[in-house]
Amino acid sequence: NQSCASCHDPAVGWTGPTSVVNAGGSVYEGSISDRFGDRKPPSSAYATLSPIFHMDKKGLFLGGNFWDGRATGEVLGNPAADQALGPFLNPKDQGLPDSACVVYRVCSASYPVALEDVWGTEVCAITWPADVETVCATEGTTVNLSGEDRAKSDMAYGNIGLSIAAYEASPEVNAFTSKYDYTKTGDAKLTKEEQRGFALFQGKAGCRACHPATGQQPLFTDFTFDNLGVPTNPENPAVLADPGFIDPGLGGFLMNVGYDEDVYLAEWGKVKVPTLRNVDLRPDGDFVKAFGHNGYFKSLEGIVHFYNTRDVLDTCPGPYTEAEALAADCWPAPEVGENVNTVELGDLGLTDEEEAALVAYLRTLSDGYTP
Repeated sequence: NQSCASCHDPAVGWTGPTSVVNAGGSVYEGSISDRFGDRKPPSSAYATLSPIFHMDKKGLFLGGNFWDGRATGEVLGNPAADQALGPFLNPKDQGLPDSACVVYRVCSASYPVALEDVWGTEVCAITWPADVETVCATEGTTVNLSGEDRAKSDMAYGNIGLSIAAYEASPEVNAFTSKYDYTKTGDAKLTKEEQRGFALFQGKAGCRACHPATGQQPLFTDFTFDNLGVPTNPENPAVLADPGFIDPGLGGFLMNVGYDEDVYLAEWGKVKVPTLRNVDLRPDGDFVKAFGHNGYFKSLEGIVHFYNTRDVLDTCPGPYTEAEALAADCWPAPEVGENVNTVELGDLGLTDEEEAALVAYLRTLSDGYTP
């Protein structure tokens, strides 16, 4: 009932396409009216380059997709493919009751390239019951298939995820066409302010600790998880429904899949470090983008100022929005108080001019630049 582009629009860096939504709760309504998740849509660009979820030699979790890493890549061997299958069946997203409903609709659709054209004629050779349309329009139901047809449907469902991931891995999505990319080939040159911002990014601001700019085509993420102490977004639909809501992030996922308590509590409140590519890509200057896993920040200037002054300014007396916090020269308490990173941000000592230079550099990371 809704497209992937409903939450991942290329004109906005493959994330939320509606300015008024981004300016508020930043969480998008699902296919079923008045149902919302609790996080801002992550960018689907460059997501295919995330490794399979694992713990490295230093004991750090990294990889996977979604803000909490739960699309591990263990099912289809590809985190982006695992992720692609999640929203179809999530009652707060596209809301279909059975994966077979996705397969039925794809196999029945008149796409320019059919599923059979890619995966073979047998992929859609499934005997569908006469009531499949009714079942797929009814929540909590299951399509009645034979064992053989259910196996075919499950295989086709995985193939759909792999097809979406193949598109997400294409040069149309992972374009590497930012101004910064063209400086690597000598086709563009950063302004003095942008150069200063890059120097700060690599040095005083400490951004490279989690967003490394190494290699010819840097991804600006190390695929780890972190709790930056981001405040609660008071306009998040989940918070409006439950003022006590907090997002456990990676810790919640690890708890749900059976990790020991000491392991998941050590990751409580951490979310995936996003790529900074396309961080400021928007259709026009008046368009509002949201930043952070819950969309608390509405401007690059705001989130950079937060990184710089989180531990310097007073704590706001209430659940302020970003605009209210900036006006009052304070920051609200973290949404999740555990495991906040107090080492790499919070008191960077940047001047106003240095903050502006950093923002100028971040704006060079948008794809679609013409040298």
